[in-house]
Amino acid sequence: MHLYAPVLALLILAAGFAVFSVLMSAHVGPKRYNRAKLDSYECGIEPTPQPVGGGRFPIRYYIVAMLFIVFDIEIVFLYPIAVAFDQMALFGFVEMVLFIVPVFVAYVYVWRRGGLDWD
Repeated sequence: MHLYAPVLALLILAAGFAVFSVLMSAHVGPKRYNRAKLDSYECGIEPTPQPVGGGRFPIRYYIVAMLFIVFDIEIVFLYPIAVAFDQMALFGFVEMVLFIVPVFVAYVYVWRRGGLDWD
């Protein structure tokens, strides 16, 4: 158990610092709220008008974000295979094909469904 004592101490210190920071910022921070501070911010331009109650947010933004994550993770997994391809020989080739084929099928599916068209 004595081997985990430094890890436990670090976790307690990190949690204590996080709680202390949140409590102190709420206690010491300025409390001058105005309309400009409570308004939504869109990169320095005037925010677009929102319907009462918030309205529906287009699902296309979520789909594009998920597609980006899927294909970004695919590229991250392909880098180690590309670096060690010479050492893996046929096994590396089969592994890469088994990894790329399902992702490529998903890409074709999304493309055919119009998920990559930005209207």
